[in-house]
Amino acid sequence: MSQSDGLEDAAILMMSLGEAEASEVFKHLSPKEVQKLGEAIAKTKTITRERVTEVVDKFTSIAAAQSLLVSNSGDYVRSVLKRALGDDKAALLIDRILQGGDVSGIESLKWMEPSSVAELLRNEHPQIVAAILVHLDFDQATDILKFFTERQRNEVMLRVATMEGIQPTALKDLNEVLFKVLAGGDKMRKSSLGGIKAAAEMINLMGTAIEGTVIESIRNHDPDLAQKIMDKMFVFDDVIKLDDKAIQTVLKEVSSDVLIVALKGAQPELKEKFLSNMSSRAAESLREDLESRGPMRLSEVEAQQKEILKTVRRLADEGTIVIGGGGDDAMV
Repeated sequence: MSQSDGLEDAAILMMSLGEAEASEVFKHLSPKEVQKLGEAIAKTKTITRERVTEVVDKFTSIAAAQSLLVSNSGDYVRSVLKRALGDDKAALLIDRILQGGDVSGIESLKWMEPSSVAELLRNEHPQIVAAILVHLDFDQATDILKFFTERQRNEVMLRVATMEGIQPTALKDLNEVLFKVLAGGDKMRKSSLGGIKAAAEMINLMGTAIEGTVIESIRNHDPDLAQKIMDKMFVFDDVIKLDDKAIQTVLKEVSSDVLIVALKGAQPELKEKFLSNMSSRAAESLREDLESRGPMRLSEVEAQQKEILKTVRRLADEGTIVIGGGGDDAMV
């Protein structure tokens, strides 16, 4: 099942629950999940009774197979890791695993429009802006950076790339801007956020023009650092490095509409990489669609290529596929 099919199922289920019950479900979703599900519900017009029955039956089946093993999974993780590793070692892992639970101020930013967050942070020191952005999803952080001036953006990205962690005491100034960035304040341990990989993830999601100026600015400050960031970056053309099995997995997760637009501006070799991993009928249909599709804006093509890149990175993070990259840490 593709991600879009699952989203449609969720939208149908939510509409079948009724307003009161659906609102309770929404309370447990992240901002990004709320946005995606809300858009799916808005797009859903007429659904057959059979389709609704199919979705409800599927949910009932899945729910029946679930059981509540522990009442509080966070407390369980803390207890098990402390028993296994001792307090000090466990603490390092617990902060990473449960990261976000005590960051109430940052959580509030996740619900705001990127332009509003950018306006809120516009006059803050680049180090403070960087400290905030590394707590957000990379795509939201990228959208926020696009509202900054080129100079501000470059200064912030330099600090993201050189950030080795965040001490809570260094974030006290944020209390004047946010409700409260870190609940628990000084009691929280240093969080392993920021760094080269975080900078590469954010730059990956910027348009090519912005991406170039950011990398060039960092290169002027530290050529070795710029190269390390570039080694960690994975752009759309790099998809050709994936093996056939990985490409087939990606194809299952990407809708044909997204693929057609993304491949419109791709290199011939990359187009063939995708086509060769499709059935002959599907490949023929895609070729016809690509030939019949007229000229498209570069921004539209890049937007869909980024959607495919998000899917590739998610599958890599889940361990479903392997990305071959540069640098010493070549596999993720």
